[in-house]
Amino acid sequence: MLQHCVGLPLAIIVLAGLLARKDTINEWETVLKNVYAYIRRGKDCEHEVMGTSWVLSLSYDNLPYYLKPCFLYLGHFPEDFEISVKRLTQLWMAEGLISSVQQRQGSMETMEEIAFSYLNELVQRCMVQIGERGSIRKIKSCRLHDLMRDLCLLKAEEENFLQTVNLLHRETMHALPSPTVTKATLKGKVRRLAIYVDDNVDKMVPSRYERDECLRSLLYFGPRYWMPENNKLVSPLFKDFKLLRVLKVEGIELLVKLPNEIGNMVHLRFLSLRHSFINWLPSSLGNLICMQTLDLRINGTNVVPDVFWMMEQLRHLYLPFYYTARGKKLRLATLHDLQTLHHVSSLCCDLNDLTQLTSLRKLAIRVTSPLKNLEKTLKSTSSTLDRIRSLFVHNLLGIHSGTEVAQIVLSCRHIDKLDLNGRTVELPDLQHFPNLTKLTLCRCDLKANQMAVLEKQPNLKTLCLMEETFEDGLDTLVFSKGSFLQLESLSLICMYELRDFTVEEGAMPSLHRLCMQHCRGLTTLPDGLRHITTLWELSFTQMSRTLHSRLQVGGDDFYKIQHVPSIVFANMDED
Repeated sequence: MLQHCVGLPLAIIVLAGLLARKDTINEWETVLKNVYAYIRRGKDCEHEVMGTSWVLSLSYDNLPYYLKPCFLYLGHFPEDFEISVKRLTQLWMAEGLISSVQQRQGSMETMEEIAFSYLNELVQRCMVQIGERGSIRKIKSCRLHDLMRDLCLLKAEEENFLQTVNLLHRETMHALPSPTVTKATLKGKVRRLAIYVDDNVDKMVPSRYERDECLRSLLYFGPRYWMPENNKLVSPLFKDFKLLRVLKVEGIELLVKLPNEIGNMVHLRFLSLRHSFINWLPSSLGNLICMQTLDLRINGTNVVPDVFWMMEQLRHLYLPFYYTARGKKLRLATLHDLQTLHHVSSLCCDLNDLTQLTSLRKLAIRVTSPLKNLEKTLKSTSSTLDRIRSLFVHNLLGIHSGTEVAQIVLSCRHIDKLDLNGRTVELPDLQHFPNLTKLTLCRCDLKANQMAVLEKQPNLKTLCLMEETFEDGLDTLVFSKGSFLQLESLSLICMYELRDFTVEEGAMPSLHRLCMQHCRGLTTLPDGLRHITTLWELSFTQMSRTLHSRLQVGGDDFYKIQHVPSIVFANMDED
């Protein structure tokens, strides 16, 4: 079998992944027969690659029926694209590739958990590569090897599963990884389109697909922000494709007003307008009663209609970064399947509605008004808050509101991720949070003694300290002996006041990664880094050139980091 893999590691891994799931000699012999029957090693390179594609095809052919469409769906994404697992599973669900009918008998698994298990199975079969892992080692992103992506597009075209269309301008195509575009004659109407665009696009949908009544999925991929030449190009998307189930059109700078006709797209289950510049949302959004994932993390100040309560199938709701409610507070109590709620505002939403959100796992709260009767509210919502696993609290009230933040955090005892932005003053006793593995702090104005609270957290694996984490004037950080025993990743970002930090021997004994960005006052690294033998990555972005020169081979500080395998410098500044 190995001889027919032509020495290509990917082919060997895929074949191994296939065999790993075969338990009997007969099954192995069946694979062996297929290998000999279909893989012919040619004398030239072209035939060798063709031979490898047969190994990959064999792996696809052996997928169970429920995994084949999940694998083919990966063909939407451009070459070398880092695919968010969270977004991928949401798309799978919206397309009907994961349904509640598929839930195992007697199991309490959610559709999200089933989708993640499908992804894991594709990874175990070596058909999908792992990208980034989170603080609890869960897969956050994934990608396809180039050869596997070619197979994916080939099979997707054979089965008329999807079509990719390249509308990139020629100059842009030279600057970006070019997506593979399928060219074979289609057997029937296209149901799914992936379209690659840039600022120079003169139409959003090729002529052959305009007003295509069979189209069910439309995904756009382009720069994070892009500006079509004419705003009128975008509006037809919301008027001409009323049967869409999935629409991802992100980063549009000139949309401004979401057309009222979007209310006619009653089959939509997934809609993402993330990073688009929109300042008006129509009340007709309330017609989208099949919606599962709605991403409105749009730029600009928005007046949001009170319509989300009608979307009773919602599972993931991302509200705008800044918004006010139109007429009255947003009602959310009917969303019993909601798992993700981002940017709920204390001014525009009734926090008592959280009582009814029994499926909620991820919560982002913006404290934008004084919290009256907070203790009573937290008590009434305690059963819901106890289920929260990821909590983000953004405090916009300033100097007299740190206590409220601590009260909210203390009500979520089972969180594994905590992000605090805004005045906090004192952290709650983190020993009440045995599951906490990831902590991000920004503008908290913590007292200097709070470092002692942080370093004792027993299971903390990822720590990010950002601007104004500590009160003004704190220019030195000390990581003491025996502190942060489980910490694997430390990020110091925009800590402009930082002039020095000390790492005592025995501190952070498990640290793998240290990332520093925009800490321009720092001109030297602590001697204690040389004692951390587990370090394998150091990253410096927009730091001082003095620090850069000291860390070069032969520099004054090079001996402190010479044991680290990967050291990256980017955009180092003038002092």
